[in-house]
Amino acid sequence: MAESVTPWWRNRRLIPWLVQAAVGLLVLVLVAFLLGNLVQNLASAGLLLTWRWIGNPAGFDISGSWLPFSAEQPYWWALLAGLVNTLRVVVLGLIGASIVGTAVGVASFSGNALLRGLARVYVELIRNIPLLLQLVFWYFVVFLSLPGGAQAIQWPGLVLAQSGLYLGMPELVNGVWQAPIRLSVEFAALLTGLIVYISAFISEVVRGGIASVPKGQWEAARSLGFSPLQTLRRVVLPQALPVIVPGLNNQYISLAKSSSLAIACGYADLYSVAETTLNQTGRAVEVMVILLGAYLAIDLVISALMNGLNRAVQMRSR
Repeated sequence: MAESVTPWWRNRRLIPWLVQAAVGLLVLVLVAFLLGNLVQNLASAGLLLTWRWIGNPAGFDISGSWLPFSAEQPYWWALLAGLVNTLRVVVLGLIGASIVGTAVGVASFSGNALLRGLARVYVELIRNIPLLLQLVFWYFVVFLSLPGGAQAIQWPGLVLAQSGLYLGMPELVNGVWQAPIRLSVEFAALLTGLIVYISAFISEVVRGGIASVPKGQWEAARSLGFSPLQTLRRVVLPQALPVIVPGLNNQYISLAKSSSLAIACGYADLYSVAETTLNQTGRAVEVMVILLGAYLAIDLVISALMNGLNRAVQMRSR
């Protein structure tokens, strides 16, 4: 008896590939149409894409740049300096928000009712105020209101003044504070705002991860004589990590994207430098491509690192 041949339109293995190929072709056609339309409009306006301008002198200064920069240097170096400033905020913000968010999330399970209440008030208050308003508050209301000179707030190894934050061994020389490490008020306001805002969301991720651990684990650790801190560190958090890490990925990417609001604090990040470049050169499409590519690369790196951490945590928990 001859074997029946399955028609191609009923082949369950072939149909998904055909559908994906059709969708991919449709997307390519759409992208080609949009790009063709863009090039045609730019040509009619006499603004064909070009990158020659990127080697011209920038003609503006960047305050607080980690890279040595002057107005005579080219635009590409200015954009690179802005990118380094952005990465500086993102890296420190991720570290600070992780620490604060974990502390607040753990405080939600404290045996102290006042501490639990403060943690909940912190989360609900911070999450429901737009980040832009918080950045404006930290910059104009808090940091620009700091006293200067001898009236500055002085702690061991730290001085908070209107001219900046001084770390190490600050000393007052002729009315001006000097220290091995100085942070501008613009950078400090942006970093503080990002840490405070994102940590409120991270605390909820941590709280959800801890809540996923069965109560029997807490009771077993308590019966073994573990203190609450030892229980968290040795029993609860290791079991909660597989739940916490995937949620952290979204919050970390959100912090990286939110750093573009640095312009509210007057901090010269990548977006601020790119906006100045656009205003001077008029190359809107090229500048937007640079911005999109830079932030996409940052987010993809964060996502790749967190996915790797997630795989390691999942394998360890098995």
